[in-house]
Amino acid sequence: MKLDMLVEHSVLIEVKAIECFHEAHRAQLLTYLKLTGCKLGLLLNFNEALLKDGILRVVNGDLDAG
Repeated sequence: MKLDMLVEHSVLIEVKAIECFHEAHRAQLLTYLKLTGCKLGLLLNFNEALLKDGILRVVNGDLDAG
């Protein structure tokens, strides 16, 4: 597998079109964050009536550190 988008070498974006998020989706993004050294990731689910309902923010560690 490979990540979908990397924005400005700081934010990872993983795009899905699924019924609902599962812990495996969060774990996948967290793995990408750890491997790249990035702190912030977004899971976007385009299978929602409103996109704002399909956004999950995932943080790897403390954003203020480093």
